[in-house]
Amino acid sequence: MRMLKSKLLDLKEKENKEKIEDLKGNQMDIAWGSQIRSYVFCPYTMVKDHRTNYEVGNVQAVMDGDLNGFIDAYLKLNYGGRC
Repeated sequence: MRMLKSKLLDLKEKENKEKIEDLKGNQMDIAWGSQIRSYVFCPYTMVKDHRTNYEVGNVQAVMDGDLNGFIDAYLKLNYGGRC
């Protein structure tokens, strides 16, 4: 009986791991050159998203959480505005 429970538990854990991997999707390594955005504070201010080439001149607003422009640009690029 214990052996059966152990096998069932292992099977369930494997299924859960597979579901999590499917939900995560493709992940890049955290390495030099794999950043999503660049922030420039001096001599001028700009934030650039390297995936979409979307740029904003108000770094402080982005630092305060105003990411809607970046989200919209990403969705338009990847989903063609179908969201």
